[in-house]
Amino acid sequence: MKQKIMPERLFLSTIADDAPVTAGAFGLGLELAEFCTASNMDTDFEHWDAAAREKMKNARRFILHAPFNELCPSAIDPLVLDVAKKRYMQAFRLAESYGIKRMVVHSGFVPLVYFPGYFTERSIDFWRAYIKELPADFTVVLENVLEDAPDMLLDIVKGVDDPRFRLCLDVGHANITKNGLTIGSWTEKVLPYLGHAHLHNNFGWPDTHNALDDGEMDIEALLGIILEGQPDATLTLEVRESRRSVEWLIKKGLL
Repeated sequence: MKQKIMPERLFLSTIADDAPVTAGAFGLGLELAEFCTASNMDTDFEHWDAAAREKMKNARRFILHAPFNELCPSAIDPLVLDVAKKRYMQAFRLAESYGIKRMVVHSGFVPLVYFPGYFTERSIDFWRAYIKELPADFTVVLENVLEDAPDMLLDIVKGVDDPRFRLCLDVGHANITKNGLTIGSWTEKVLPYLGHAHLHNNFGWPDTHNALDDGEMDIEALLGIILEGQPDATLTLEVRESRRSVEWLIKKGLL
């Protein structure tokens, strides 16, 4: 029997202009992307806060996508590391002010800049200290972006060893960067530590955030793996137009 996504576990990213209206129409949550740029938390904050709160009127469940531009939890320069600490704590306090209990963060890994072993060790130290400062009911999910395999982020989550710190599988990013893996095998490998997933499609390059049915990936098959192996994981449609993908999920009997 085909597994279905429970509506309370499905979110729409506000990178799509139609996300709030679509979320309201189908009873789905929203993943707020207004603060992916860190300066939006202080420069012209009133504007971005008002925009986020207006969108939130359409839903009851929310995830915050934390800022990521130039932020790295294993930065070599200690002053840069201080900025990362400040911004991620600022993002947590913002989430708390919205009543949000789940936040997506990027790993900050840049190939040819950080040695994987160094990056892993430093990231474990950073996230372990960060998580200790958060309340017991708050979850952080670590998203793959430029990694070419799931192993490094798996090692980080295992090293932090806290149920509040899980993985966010971004299937679109994985499809672009994967090296000698299938998306199915990547997905299966992260299942034990999967807390969240970003769903969108592409044709291998660039990172276009297409609708679920517009690309080379078999999103239906990937959802089958996730829903069977980790049914409690939350999911976000991180697409440029929400309604088309929601309707595709319904047509496929997945929602």
